[in-house]
Amino acid sequence: MNATDALPFDPTRFDLTSARGVYDMVYQPAETALLKAARQAGCRTANGLGMLLYQGARALEIWTGRPAPIQVMRRALRKHIYGN
Repeated sequence: MNATDALPFDPTRFDLTSARGVYDMVYQPAETALLKAARQAGCRTANGLGMLLYQGARALEIWTGRPAPIQVMRRALRKHIYGN
């Protein structure tokens, strides 16, 4: 996905202002065209970073039999995706 990709729906047939929230499973870029349009329309938005985090954490727990270091993993993902 690229930040410049077109919206995945026809905005003449669906008005984002009628949505309360929009979730885009994409995590990179952190804000897709869909999330940007939704935010501008006043929607709550979320990307796929949380889903990636918890899928990875669960996989690590299955492989190692130990609890995943969620906060460490979250910081690493945020640094990689957002640069902070």
